[in-house]
Amino acid sequence: MPAQDVPTPASVSFIAGGVAGGVEAIATYPFEFAKTRVQLRNQSGPASSKNPFLVVSQVFRREGYRALYKGCSTLVVGSIAKDGVRFLAFDSIKKAFADPETGAMSPLRNLLAGMCTGVVASTFAVTPTERIKTALIDDARTAKRFHSSSHAVRLIYQEHGFMGMYHGYAGTTLKQAGATAFRMGTYNILKDFEKSRHIDQTTITNFANGAVAGTVTTYATQPFDTIKTRSQSAKGASTVGAFRSILADEGLRGFWRGTTMRLGRTIFSGGILFTVYEEVAGLLNPLLR
Repeated sequence: MPAQDVPTPASVSFIAGGVAGGVEAIATYPFEFAKTRVQLRNQSGPASSKNPFLVVSQVFRREGYRALYKGCSTLVVGSIAKDGVRFLAFDSIKKAFADPETGAMSPLRNLLAGMCTGVVASTFAVTPTERIKTALIDDARTAKRFHSSSHAVRLIYQEHGFMGMYHGYAGTTLKQAGATAFRMGTYNILKDFEKSRHIDQTTITNFANGAVAGTVTTYATQPFDTIKTRSQSAKGASTVGAFRSILADEGLRGFWRGTTMRLGRTIFSGGILFTVYEEVAGLLNPLLR
């Protein structure tokens, strides 16, 4: 999280994080859509290309540009909740991990705080919204049973109960714990290195740091993301079942399907997320302190 000279109020962390998450989700959603389509298993629908750019082109030609935003509203709601919770939780959790004498945060303490933050975000925001988003994208290419996000929620609840909203919880939580730890850890390591070399912290520097952190995070957590996507398809599957199906279908390389489009999203999302957060926090701080 971007360093603040003065502690940021909890309300500012939550609101600024939520706004930043929503803007980032809308701006980068086509990347997320293509990545999800590539990761989903072919059922009765048409064969899906493994090339994410071809997927975008095909969907645009066959279904129009609106189809590229199928499930976007669910992801935006989830991102607002996820990043609001993430920024708020990280600020709170890192206090518990800070050195009791100096208050300093070592790289390891930052990683641990990030992991705990990821678990909190997955439990209260990410898993249910990712389940709905993935089911909507999967259903749109096959059965087309879901008319809207709310309709998808009703059908999933009727067919699988409340826990149906938590299909893929293990994979999602592992991904969120790892992603938050790597993202925050890498970002802070780069920032500390730059400060030791007297490199000014500007919007461009923050964007570049976020892009590098996003790249590291993507490659480190992609297998969890792929398992999560399979688990949260329209029909749903257990985490173990998703793992076995990926291994049987494509071998070990299958766990890194969709990496290109996820990279496209995470490289931009890091810069967008931190930049918007700083701007919104700067506006709210004088009002809510």
